Amino acid sequence: MSEAQQTEEISDETAGKGGAAPTGGSPDKSKEDFDLASVYVSDAQYNRNIFFDTSPQAVRLYLLYNHWVPQVLLYFFILVDLSLAIFEDPAVVPLPIWVTVLVELLCLLVFTVRLVHYAKVIPRDKFWKDPKNICIIAILMLTLVDIIIYGALKAAHCYGVRWSRVLRPLLLVNVTEGRQLRRAFRSIRNALPQIFYVFLLFMFSVLIFSLMALKLLGKRGLKTTDGAPYFTNYMEIVFDLYVLVTTANSPDVMMPAYNASYFFAIFFILYILINTYIFMSVFLAVVYNNYKKYLKEEVRQLVRAKRHKMVRAFAVLQEQKQEGAEPVVSQANWNQVVRLVHPDISNAHRELLWSVSDHKNQGCIGKVTFVQLADLLNIEVITLKSRPHPFRSLCPALYLSAPSRLVCCLVQHRAFVIVYDLIILVNAVFIGLDEENPMIANSEWGFLALYLLEILLKLYVFEPRAFFSRHNFWNWFDTIIVVSALIATIINSTMKSSGGYTSRQILDIVFILRVLRLIRVVDSIKRFRTIINTLIRIGPAILTFGQLIIVMYYIFAMVGMELFKGKVKYYEDTSDPASEYCGNPLLKGTPFAHLNYCKNNFNSVVSSFILLVELTVVNQWHDILSGFTTVTHVSARIFFIFFHIMVVIVIINIFVAFVLEAFFVEYSVEKSDLQTSLEKKIEELELAVAQEKLENNLVNAMETCDNDLGPGQSANTKPTLMFKIASKRYRTVDALLQRMFEADLDPEDFAETDDPEAQTNGNFANPTFSSV
Repeated sequence: MSEAQQTEEISDETAGKGGAAPTGGSPDKSKEDFDLASVYVSDAQYNRNIFFDTSPQAVRLYLLYNHWVPQVLLYFFILVDLSLAIFEDPAVVPLPIWVTVLVELLCLLVFTVRLVHYAKVIPRDKFWKDPKNICIIAILMLTLVDIIIYGALKAAHCYGVRWSRVLRPLLLVNVTEGRQLRRAFRSIRNALPQIFYVFLLFMFSVLIFSLMALKLLGKRGLKTTDGAPYFTNYMEIVFDLYVLVTTANSPDVMMPAYNASYFFAIFFILYILINTYIFMSVFLAVVYNNYKKYLKEEVRQLVRAKRHKMVRAFAVLQEQKQEGAEPVVSQANWNQVVRLVHPDISNAHRELLWSVSDHKNQGCIGKVTFVQLADLLNIEVITLKSRPHPFRSLCPALYLSAPSRLVCCLVQHRAFVIVYDLIILVNAVFIGLDEENPMIANSEWGFLALYLLEILLKLYVFEPRAFFSRHNFWNWFDTIIVVSALIATIINSTMKSSGGYTSRQILDIVFILRVLRLIRVVDSIKRFRTIINTLIRIGPAILTFGQLIIVMYYIFAMVGMELFKGKVKYYEDTSDPASEYCGNPLLKGTPFAHLNYCKNNFNSVVSSFILLVELTVVNQWHDILSGFTTVTHVSARIFFIFFHIMVVIVIINIFVAFVLEAFFVEYSVEKSDLQTSLEKKIEELELAVAQEKLENNLVNAMETCDNDLGPGQSANTKPTLMFKIASKRYRTVDALLQRMFEADLDPEDFAETDDPEAQTNGNFANPTFSSV
């Protein structure tokens, strides 16, 4: 049974303290009630759709299951398992077979323990109906069988193939925490039918043009640059024209025909216009349309599943103030649940969130408002603490004097930033000049002095703990770079003056890091800042597609190593005659050997990944392909073409579709109602930070937690704690997806009437997608 067909069956005997979900509601709640409610709220916030048993013991096991330590250990061992390819034949660093086998068995043991833990927290029937669990069990069993067979073959000195290695990345997809990756695979699955029809039409066009090319050019006696017959074999024409769609062999493929007549150039221009520009654009349009269509429905189901969890939490905590009145949740119970869900939230932050929920100051909230708690917790709120500068306490007369105030005003002025941006640009120019020139070399001391002066001035103006707060990225970056450059320059100068060895590598690295300060200049330009901030906000979602690419690369790398390992060799010693043909006589005189592509091989997982990246870029990919078909068989093209279709045409287009939609949201959609309410409440309580003091720049986009205020807003003029909404920043990828389709979601849609049976037994239907 697929995940779309599962249903959550939480019996009346397991809701709230092991009994039915409270209907009348007692104000006295037990620890088990609060633990259960906090689990529901936490699941809703992070969109975990796990149908756990609600008995006290199962809840405790579930809390342990979701703890960050076992999750980190799980991903660590997945990484170890994937990294074994580095040490297995063909290896980058060879290790004995028994070592890699023992490590893999340890990884399998960890995965099994994790799976057993999961089985303990959900009903047994749900465990065996979940395709993820069946898939993980199958992977573990097949891997164990492969290890036994491979070990036996090696013990008997026979050739063996580790065919189960292609299954390793599927663990990353099927673990409970891999729901974002599964959503990306579902996007591919949903888009494939429409892409398939477009692809058929595209291939029909290629076949028609190939037949035309055969009839037009096949019998004209034309030759390629290497003397081979030109366009005389139909299947070769099909392949060459398919490659032409990627522009990798343009204009080489058309030159013999073009040299024969201008008329033939029209044929190729028409082909490129139809197949490269029109069909490839249609591919993107179809992917984008289907991606948005199915993603919108998934987000709707995602939100409904989240609200189901919040309704369950409300059912556990609810009480009735008066007979016949609507059930509510009191402030005390609300505070206790928030403490359990987010123990790191300060009291002031928690009181702020409550004041937004209970805007009428009734001391309790209803179901609709309580359900919004998960979204409220997903809004990033920066807490700023106002502290006086130490100099103000130690020597107030000096620090508050007119010259001191002038220095503070100058450092905080916009002109100070512009001046140092110009200094960074000038320094970048000097770095690019000849460092053997004494004036250029000595100028580094001047720039270091200016950078040190900048840091000291900022430390004088801004409170040190504010300057070095844990999320003040640029202050840490500048200080580390400047101090490192200063130390390296002193060491280098000392060793040079004493006639000792001078390490230029150290200075080269430092100079490169100095150039990275140019990002600060980009941050000063509003339009650039908007683009960079958008990239930062959608970063977690981009990482999901990064995982998807890694999974595909790993699978193709494992297959490629088994098919092509040892066929092409790279020689460090260029004087070796075999280096001219990559260790394979079949490659003599081929473009592959002539272009010195010998290092593009499948002789290790590292070189395989690099080769797959080159194939993704598609530039010269036909020359790489031709090398492997030369040393194996022409059917090897199937491997490379299939990789191109899956990664370049499908996955990259889905990634582009997501980025387009995310950028559209960031540029055009206003803040959510909850964000607006939160900002209004902050302003109402006079706890807002002045915008001119805390601009929406790249630094603030990177901040997500407590920060400190400098002297611009001191304790004498503002409250000790102040708040600022992070600029449309999302704690989770699911929160970003919900934001993308928020306008289409009904805030009171709990889907409680969709399933009559669920109404009678307190159960909720599982969302119609694989989110767990």
